[in-house]
Amino acid sequence: MEPPSGRRWLWLLVIAVLIAGAWYVWPKGSTPGTASAGAVSKGGKKGAPSVVPVVAVPVTKGNIGVYITGLGSVIPIYTVTVKSRVDGELMKILYKEGDLVHKDDLLLEIDKRPYQVQLEQAEGQMARDEATLQNARVDLDRYTKLLAQNAIPEQQLATQQATVAQDEGIVKSDQGAIDSAKLNLVYCDIRAPITGKVGLRLVDPGNIVHATDTNGLVVITQIQPISVIFTLAEDDLQTVLHKLAAGQHLQADAYDRANTTKIGTGMLVTVDNQIDPTTGSLRLRADFDNGNNQLFPNQFVNVRLLVQEKRGVSLLENAAIQRTTNSTFVYLVQSDQTVTVRQVTLGVTEGDKTEITSGLNPSDVVVMTGVDELQEGSQVTVQMADGQNAAQPASNQPQGNQSSAGKKAQGKKK
Repeated sequence: MEPPSGRRWLWLLVIAVLIAGAWYVWPKGSTPGTASAGAVSKGGKKGAPSVVPVVAVPVTKGNIGVYITGLGSVIPIYTVTVKSRVDGELMKILYKEGDLVHKDDLLLEIDKRPYQVQLEQAEGQMARDEATLQNARVDLDRYTKLLAQNAIPEQQLATQQATVAQDEGIVKSDQGAIDSAKLNLVYCDIRAPITGKVGLRLVDPGNIVHATDTNGLVVITQIQPISVIFTLAEDDLQTVLHKLAAGQHLQADAYDRANTTKIGTGMLVTVDNQIDPTTGSLRLRADFDNGNNQLFPNQFVNVRLLVQEKRGVSLLENAAIQRTTNSTFVYLVQSDQTVTVRQVTLGVTEGDKTEITSGLNPSDVVVMTGVDELQEGSQVTVQMADGQNAAQPASNQPQGNQSSAGKKAQGKKK
């Protein structure tokens, strides 16, 4: 019996699919020998260890400081609120807000005319009283001669002597009135008592000012030099006191609020006489010349007090140091361009460098970037962080494993 036509077509379809799949999978244009060689070549590359590109830095020898840090505020050494010492109309303002003024510079003028009139009155009164005194002295001389001749009673001479003394006192009082009027004229010219920066004016010209006014006319703040009051923990007190007792001058560096930019360098001047029991901290004062005017009154700063400087120690970039929960290590580049894990002990950290007390020597090369792909014995190609290329590692491919393309290239060269 003939099989049904539908079953025959199904078998033909299956055979066609198998032939198409074999044609697609079978390598084209290659012999079984070449395909086997390609497979061996791919397997050799996969099995060979990979070379990891890294950026490295050397261990250097240098100096590093030991600092104690604290929070502080910029406080002017002198701040003066200028007030009027006389009553009168404010006539002129001879400064600009924010100017740097020097001691004895003329800042404001008060109307002098009332005090000039007072001076003239006092001088006139004194001239009259001096004339009276002169006449009394002439009478005293006459009475003295007459008493010697018994022409007048002694009481009359004594009365004249008292009159002369009284007139002398009046003249002295008149001189005081003159001096007071002259002093008021001086006070009408208001001058800067210190060198510093003037703030915003508090009174405009045309206003009547009084010596009893609670508000001043202007505030002057000394900017150069300026001081910083900062706090240190009670535990750091003995270190600072020992340095001061030894006669050392401790350097203080002021940084901005973000503690990233150095804005001034000064010297520690004094230590407060008591510890705040609520915070367990002590206040200290450091003076800064502030030549660049970077420190501003009431500015918040971070202060780093240098208490020791270590010289000739091994230093390493912070980025090259790796840490785990219980160890600190680095990837040390060896002469054969492989890396090894080296345990290190850290010392003082300052900025982007850290002191290495053990585990490394100066001139050792340590991986800084690219450590994620490293392990003990990894082959690396090193580029130094300063842009210079380090010695490249030797190729770890055996000379006998060259590909046929490489052999053909060498044959062409020959």
